[in-house]
This record gives sequence, structure tokens and C-alpha cells, in this order.
Amino acid sequence: MSSLIFVQLLLLGLRVISTTTDTWRHCTDLLPLDLLSFVLERDTSKLVPGVHMKQAGGVRGVHFSSPHTVLSFPSSQLLVNCDLFPKEFSIVVTLKVTHAEKKKEEEKQGKSNEEHGRIILGLRFSRKYLHFLFKGHGGVVEHWVFRGTQLADNQWHTLVLTIGSRVRLTVDCNSPVEIVPSTPFPSDLNIQGSRFHIGSRGRWKGLFSGLLRQLVLVPGSDATRQICPSSDPQLAALSVPPLLLDLPVMGRDGESHETEEPVSVGLERSCSELQQGQLWFNPLRKGLYLCDGTAWITVLEDHKRLDYVSEHQVLTTSSETHDVEVFQVPGMGLMAAMAHRSKASGSAVYLWTHSGFKLYQNITTHEALVWRHFNMGKKSEMDFSVIYKWSKKRKKFVRFQSLQTYCARDWEAFNINRQTYLAVANHRQGNNNHTIDSVIYRWNRLTKSFEVHQMLPTSGAYDWEFFTVGPYHFLVVANAFDGVTTSVDSVIYVWINGSFQVFQTIKTFCATDWEMFQIGGRVFLVVANGHRLHGNGPSRYAINSTIYELDMNGQLFVRFQDIVTYSAVDWEFFSLGEEHFLVVANSFNGESYSLNSILYRWQGYEGFVPVHWLPTIGCSDWEFFSFKGESYLIYSSAKAPLSKVFKLKTY
Repeated sequence: MSSLIFVQLLLLGLRVISTTTDTWRHCTDLLPLDLLSFVLERDTSKLVPGVHMKQAGGVRGVHFSSPHTVLSFPSSQLLVNCDLFPKEFSIVVTLKVTHAEKKKEEEKQGKSNEEHGRIILGLRFSRKYLHFLFKGHGGVVEHWVFRGTQLADNQWHTLVLTIGSRVRLTVDCNSPVEIVPSTPFPSDLNIQGSRFHIGSRGRWKGLFSGLLRQLVLVPGSDATRQICPSSDPQLAALSVPPLLLDLPVMGRDGESHETEEPVSVGLERSCSELQQGQLWFNPLRKGLYLCDGTAWITVLEDHKRLDYVSEHQVLTTSSETHDVEVFQVPGMGLMAAMAHRSKASGSAVYLWTHSGFKLYQNITTHEALVWRHFNMGKKSEMDFSVIYKWSKKRKKFVRFQSLQTYCARDWEAFNINRQTYLAVANHRQGNNNHTIDSVIYRWNRLTKSFEVHQMLPTSGAYDWEFFTVGPYHFLVVANAFDGVTTSVDSVIYVWINGSFQVFQTIKTFCATDWEMFQIGGRVFLVVANGHRLHGNGPSRYAINSTIYELDMNGQLFVRFQDIVTYSAVDWEFFSLGEEHFLVVANSFNGESYSLNSILYRWQGYEGFVPVHWLPTIGCSDWEFFSFKGESYLIYSSAKAPLSKVFKLKTY
């Protein structure tokens, strides 16, 4: 006979339906499970229906507004190969509730006595108490009470409930409230065939009416040690959804203010930190957009379909270009940084105008290979790399910090738990030593500089790609050459306890680029394989590049599709409406650099199929960007002093 497990979590809602089984496996060896991220974002740019983003005190949370909102998923998607709920675990919650909201919740809960016969696991609070309930042996509901918790005060609070040898509640990293129960937590709660319900109480009426920022289940561990002590204990973070991690909105007086996302209407609106959290409706595009502090994120939009690609601009550059980076600078607009090969002319920054990109600033570089934008600019050189910072006063990029590198091929900037990191791909030391360490740097707020955080062994590293799936942070390196062969393993790392550890190795052939993308709830990685080479043998440039898909159950990336490429050096993924595309940079076929780079469209079960052939010369990089409702692609050439901008015509 099945039984119903209902974890109320302040009406955040986790409901589990169990069945009996003869084999018992506990979920005790898993990483933190970010339940909120898992259900909140159907993709990385928009919230699910019925959920709205709000700000209070300059901090973002989500509000559940529709009684028809269903945030539910099978527990087997996260609790893989587990039959029993962990007997030791932590629950981390960051929320804000007003006294008025809490009073309404209490009125709803006062009618729930008939549910007590069904509750197996529940967490809820009143004005002064926090209650933890679970169904023990014989179906008897045990009730533990944590006293002295003043939480309904219209302030943000982070709670960590730890169940194990001790039962403790920690609020805002203060001294824990501890109870000694007469009955231990059961070790045989069956979760086979169960479902998580977040933000609601499953089939019962009622939504969590406050703001929710974090909801994490940590099997087999005391999460208090992972987030405390904290410089901001009321917002101590273990895993917060990416959409909620933006900087606070600051008023003109310098103070943070609560916003209610007012909707502005018009054909054009600016997006900066002052407009962060605001909504904009464009009647021409029939679209609703949310400002994230730098750019407009699509919430709803009339679907576009790609019709054809036209040449928009031929941009004459001072020399061949290894890389192009397109980014926004508040108060300036759209800019592009070109990593030029020439020592004499250096690299250049271009500004987008009504007619296309125009030269804006020259920067002295020495055979620059790459630019990456992360609210600062930076370039890569043979012996050292320089970070440039945008000067609002001078309206140009100025030198900020130099870092020792070794023929650096790529930089990747990312954030984990409010910390900023930089990963450099060191390609080789000297002429022959390709097996060297690449470096992860972390921003030190006290010294205001990047400092070495971790060294990772690489083989002719060419590219780093950072991405997040639920509560997990990944970093994958494209290893190109070990000094003998291009047939080397590229490595996917996962962030565990403050550092990256090996998650999976994949055989690649002169890997030059990784691109992560999501379609629906599916997660993909595509590698650009350059060529096959072993020793003094001939090189093969026409080889497969491969798309891998994340198998959630097996917890590894598996081969999804092979695509023939010609010395591929870059992949770029983008979406137009509900259509998804990949474009590859084909650079050389063994005889010529004048090749077609190919645009592929997602066709569901068929995978990606070619739809447009774009003539390029030694193509080294592709970037997709949008401006004033129009969409573009720009490519850089490593063999000719030009770049081209293509306009994507839609209907």
C-alpha cells in the first residue's frame, strides 16, 4: 500500500509518494541538490509561468503568483538510484516573509489537521516557532518545535535545518537552536515513484506567499559548515539560481530599493543597473523583456523563424584576427573587441553604429589570441596577459592587472557563490612543452586583484567553457596537443568543496573549442575537433566534431551526434524564437582556407541539420548578437584582414 510523504517546507512544498521495495538504497553520497534552480528555469533566460522575480532590499527572490503554478518533477531525476530518503540531511532555505503574509499562512494551516494523518515530513513556522513534523513508526506523526525563531519580520533570512545525530536549526549563521528528540528520525522513508513539489502544497490549496531565493537539499551532510561563517549571514548562499544572482538595484541616492518590476512601453529602452528588474513591452516585436542590469532578457516574444542570411558589413581590419568578442558597455552601447595578429597595429575595439561597427579604440598587443569580456576587458599574449578595465571617466579601456601566462589561448570568467574566477588556458611553454598547468584565478576583494586559486594539468589547452546545471558547476577544457599527438583527452571538471575535480574525460582530436547549450531541459556540449595528427604522420583535417548530451541518470555526457567539420576552431549556439542553431567555424581543409562555414538548425530527433552555407576565409571565431530587435552573426578571419557581419532575416 502506498503512503504519502509531504514535506511542507513553509509551503515551499515537497510531496513524495512512496511504494514498497525489497532493496534499500540511501541517498547519502550526492552533492547539494538545488531544488529551486531545477524547477525555476526552463532555460537560462526566462522563468516558468506563474513565477515572478521581485526585489526586496536590493536582493532578488521569486514570488509564486498563480494558484495553477505547478513546479513538480520526479524525485528520481535528482535522487538517482535511491529508494530511501536520506536519514541524515540538511535543508537550506533563504526567504523573506512579512507578518501579514505569515498570518494568512497560519489561517490556511489551521485547517490542515486532516492532513496530519498523511504528513510524513514537514517544515513550517508560525510567528515565534518553527515546526518539523515526520511520520514515525506505526504511522504516528512526531512533532518537533524550535522556539524563539522570529522570522516573519519582512527581512531576508537563511535557515539551515540539519537532521542527523543532532537536530539543529541555524538562522543567519547564529548559534543553532538544538533539540534532543525522544524519537530518532526514521531510516526507512521510501521515495520510489515519488515527486517533488516546489512552491505549492501538491494537491492541496495554497502557495508560499513570501519571496524565495534559495532551496537546497543536502543529503548526508551538515550544510551549516559549507555556508557559515558568512560576511552576509542573512543571505548566506550554498546554491542560488543564476537569475537571482545579479547585483542589487541601486537608487540615485546610493541606497538599495525594493522594486515591483514596473512595465514600460515603447520601441526602445536602455538597460543598465538603474533599470535592473524592470519590465519592458515592445509593441513592434510583441515582446516582454526583463532588464538584468546589462541587457534585456526575453520573457515572452512573438516567435521568429529564420528565413535567410544576408551579408550586412565587410569590416576591414588592420590585420588577421584570431578572436572577436561582442559585449555591452553601459552608457556606450554595443562594442566588439578584435584580437589582431599584427604586433604593429595591435588590437582594436569597435563601436556599433547605425551602419555597423566603427573603430573606437586601438590597444597595443603582441600577437593577441583572444578577448573575453566580464565587466572588464582582457587580452591574451605570448608571455603575459593583461586585464583591462573600462574607465567611465575616460570612456576607454585602461590597463588594470598583468598575469603570467604561457601562450594563453583562452580566458573564461565565471562566478560561483558570489566569487569571481578567471580560468586561463595555457597552451605551451617554450616551443615544445605542451603539458603544463593552466590556472584558475580568484578575485581578492581586499587586494583588488586576481590571485591563483587552483592549478589544473592540461595538454596544449585551447579553450575553457564554464556552465552550471542545477546546483552543479562545471568547467571543461579543450586539450589540443601533448607534443606527440592530437588524440588526447579533454576533461570535464565539477566544483566540489571549493575546487574543481575531474568529472569525466572525453577523447578529442586537437580540440579547439567547447560550447555548452540547452534545449528545453536537455543539456548538450559540442566540441570543435581541429585535426588528427600523430608524430610525423600526415594531418587529417576533415574529421568529426561531436555533440554530447548529459545523461541525468548516468551522470555523464554521452555521444549524441557527429558532424563532419574541416579544422573546426569554434562553435556558436543561438536561438531565434523557438528555433535553435549552431554555426561552425571551418578554417582549413588541407588545401584551402576559403571554405564554407555552416549554419545548422535543430530538428528534434534528427539532431542538427545544415541549412545555410556562409563563405569564410580562415574563419577563427563566430559571435551572435542582437541589437534593436535585429539579429546578427560576426566572424573573424585568421588569414585575411577582414571580418564580416551577417544579418539574420526572420519572418
